[in-house]
Amino acid sequence: MAQDEPKLTAGEKAKVAWYIGRMAKRGLAGDEVYQRDLESKIERVLDGARKREASSAK
Repeated sequence: MAQDEPKLTAGEKAKVAWYIGRMAKRGLAGDEVYQRDLESKIERVLDGARKREASSAK
């Protein structure tokens, strides 16, 4: 996440928090548990927020 973090809406914050919670739960199962799907969902939310900020800045 080298890019600047965008400002998130309340809904986006809730989604990211939900995904992080699920990642933590999976992390309790062990280090070998697949989490890339949740990481990509978080990235998708952040990408959407970046696009929203870029379009509102124009």
